[in-house]
Amino acid sequence: MRIDIITVLPELLRSPFEASILKRAIDKGLVSVYTHNLRDYTSNSYKQVDDYQFGGGAGMVLMIEPIDKCISKLKEERDYDEVIYMTPDGDTFSQGMANELSLKKNIIILCGHYKGVDQRVRDHFITREISVGDFVLSGGELAAAVLCDAVIRLIPGVLGNETSALTDSFQDDLLAPPIYTRPANYKGWKVPDILTSGHTANIEKWREEEALKNTENKRPDLLDD
Repeated sequence: MRIDIITVLPELLRSPFEASILKRAIDKGLVSVYTHNLRDYTSNSYKQVDDYQFGGGAGMVLMIEPIDKCISKLKEERDYDEVIYMTPDGDTFSQGMANELSLKKNIIILCGHYKGVDQRVRDHFITREISVGDFVLSGGELAAAVLCDAVIRLIPGVLGNETSALTDSFQDDLLAPPIYTRPANYKGWKVPDILTSGHTANIEKWREEEALKNTENKRPDLLDD
């Protein structure tokens, strides 16, 4: 998979891809992540990428020209499955979306900034708009990093145990059950006996029941869906 991220703050995206699972995936050659500074695609000496909005109003808007130039240049080099715009008013990101995107080959992610982008960008270049929640960030960079992390970890070979991702919360519209590790008894707080019984079928049944109970208590809306 190749991911191209268009941003006005590429330095904000360095750290997530220089550590942990994401770095390991890149080092293995399972994914390539490139950042593109929007200021490199301006036609003015001031490297200006934003301007006042027509009709007045507070806040600056990312202009269409540098975004057009950047996306067009990338598309000259390869075909892209999706051109994603990270925006608070997009479709709420979900595990299902992460699963779907992990199967793509080439993706462009456009990070919004200031008040957002010229609407014509959304009308003519964007194939999918995604939000990471009902709140506003200073820019789309952190949201893009969240999306990348959720997607990349699903690519075969990234996780040490590939079945681990299949038991994550939301994979089957349920939250994960409680989990425990050693010691089995700490300060009198004991691990449920079933988990140390060695009876695989009973353990799986217990986990299913606990996952359902956990979902009913914390996220009953998932069961409604």
